[in-house]
Amino acid sequence: MRVDTASGWLDGVEHCPSAHFNARPEGGDISLLVIHNISLPPGQFATGCVRQFFTGSLDHSAHPYFEHLTGVRVSAHFLIERCGRVTQFVSCLQRAWHAGQSLFQGRDNCNDFSIGIELEGTDDQPFTEAQYDSLVALTRALQHAYPLITDERITGHEHIAPGRKTDPGPCFDWSGYLGRLAGNAPTNGRYR
Repeated sequence: MRVDTASGWLDGVEHCPSAHFNARPEGGDISLLVIHNISLPPGQFATGCVRQFFTGSLDHSAHPYFEHLTGVRVSAHFLIERCGRVTQFVSCLQRAWHAGQSLFQGRDNCNDFSIGIELEGTDDQPFTEAQYDSLVALTRALQHAYPLITDERITGHEHIAPGRKTDPGPCFDWSGYLGRLAGNAPTNGRYR
């Protein structure tokens, strides 16, 4: 994987452009990576509904849960499905709408300076090994393109919006993920 730094698009993955973005503040940096989880309907996977939600094409009458999403415009830069497939919705150079009201190390409006990655999943179900493989590869590509995103500047939505958000949740294996980024294999050979 490699990010084309001129365009902000990742090579080798599917591009599904969303209109749910705007410009980053002028002179801003890209210095934070935020990990999320999402499933639509909640707890159901491989429905295609997350893609529809991020691109504004979700049929709000298709499921009762979708009614409260009417008029909501959300996106992330990337989605990693359960099978490990990566889709990009917004150029890294643009401001995706993933973090909402947020704060990291005294700096608010994290969308201004972050890249958002959504993992298809829930707070209470383990993520797949294929997702961790893709997440590690994607993170490395992003860190190569945007070196201000150090391992210490990778966080969860729950950490930048405590009390409001809970993802990626207790089933996300932070130590295994960060250990692999640092070149260390998980101690048990698998992620939980």
